Amino acid sequence: MARFDTAVVNGTAVLPGHGAIAADIGIKDGRIAALGDSIPASDAEEVIDAEGRLVLPGAVDAHFHLGIYRDIAEDARSETASSLAGGVTSVISYFRTGSHYLEKSGPYAEIYPEVLEKTAGNSWVDYGYHLAPMVRDQIREIERLVNEDGVASFKYYMFYKGMDLAGQPGESETMSEVYDLGHMFEIMEEVARLQASRTDGSRISLSIHCEQPELIRVFMERVQSEGVLEGLEAYSAARPPLTEHLAVAEVGVLAGHTRCPVNLLHLSSEEALEAALELKRQHPSLDARLETTLHHLALTYETYNDQRGKVNPPIRAQSDVEALWRGVLRGEIDWVCSDHACCSEEHKEGELWRALPGFGGTALIYPFMLTEGRRRGLSLERIVELVATNPARAYGLAPRKGAITIGADADLAIVEMEETHAVTPERLLSTQEYTPFEGMELAGWPVRTLLRGRTAFAGGETVGEPAGSYLKRPLAAEPIPAS
Repeated sequence: MARFDTAVVNGTAVLPGHGAIAADIGIKDGRIAALGDSIPASDAEEVIDAEGRLVLPGAVDAHFHLGIYRDIAEDARSETASSLAGGVTSVISYFRTGSHYLEKSGPYAEIYPEVLEKTAGNSWVDYGYHLAPMVRDQIREIERLVNEDGVASFKYYMFYKGMDLAGQPGESETMSEVYDLGHMFEIMEEVARLQASRTDGSRISLSIHCEQPELIRVFMERVQSEGVLEGLEAYSAARPPLTEHLAVAEVGVLAGHTRCPVNLLHLSSEEALEAALELKRQHPSLDARLETTLHHLALTYETYNDQRGKVNPPIRAQSDVEALWRGVLRGEIDWVCSDHACCSEEHKEGELWRALPGFGGTALIYPFMLTEGRRRGLSLERIVELVATNPARAYGLAPRKGAITIGADADLAIVEMEETHAVTPERLLSTQEYTPFEGMELAGWPVRTLLRGRTAFAGGETVGEPAGSYLKRPLAAEPIPAS
């Protein structure tokens, strides 16, 4: 009987603490069971030859949206296939009650089982959810969600106070009576209380969309009345970096008081990054982690002034892109994600201000970071940390996810660095008809993606049927069976 179910041989693996080295990988029962210089073909039932290619841990896309514009089951089946195309093997999707998603409010005890039922059997990758307490009664559910449902992270949307998803003032999306800083403060108190009670080293945290709605209202009125700017430049001016700055400062005051671990999401500007770094300087003992996205590192309103690129917070100027890259290179930003939200062209039509925000990008996580990140001086090990290891650690998936180590799930992306391909909607395997990244020439496309030791993507398409499992966090660090 063969020692391993599968062996990945002749590749260059990126290992924590070692960087890129020649290493064969033995896989048993869906887990990494051996790392060595040479695993004989006779030791494995299946041998995958990765000669000339990089072998990377499956990326963890920690900012994802399933079901925001379409049925969750439908979205999961198509958009997690797109994840596999980019070497992503785990996603953590945001979900909230209110308008969009399931179009209902009520207790998560009733709604979350429906979410999980719709996702089960439809996801090509392993998946979890961040949940947003939109009404006060849901704050009281946080402890049960942590202890029984394995939800280790929650979310607050600062701009929803008096504003809808498209950015229009008026009726809120929340279906709640009160959704303000007091509501966020109460969430922080509860998350901080639960974090303080943990004895297993796991992390309970609150992720925050930092844009200040009262300022957005003022600037949006000015930009619309002046009528000078157009497209995404107008949208950026209507939600300027100052709105991020003030929101981050408000988070700092409340998180500093409550000691709540926080994740500052999709920082889009130099001003937002500086505000986040100032928050950390003022509160050095606070667990605050910083996130940016592919599109804020890749796109500007100067190069892509098309309203299909509308997203919250907006695409900014080139100077902001450069500032965010400096933050990445200096180690100030903890992870990079996609904020993937499949948003059809139909949702982008009509007036800019009423077009819906968001677009897909999960399939570009490794190709973009391996191409642009390497060009800017990032090591392979640092790229892996940014897209796999760090989000896995932050959200209760390590050590099972995010790194090639003995005992970890055999989630692997085998990528080709010697060939480049232009980004097209077809290559991304999403049902979204367009992509703001179209035409970019990128290397680092996966030729094969393994989920827990099984080939789930190869030859530019998915293989078999969706086999993703729910990630009840924190994942148990189970011992690897002896080979």
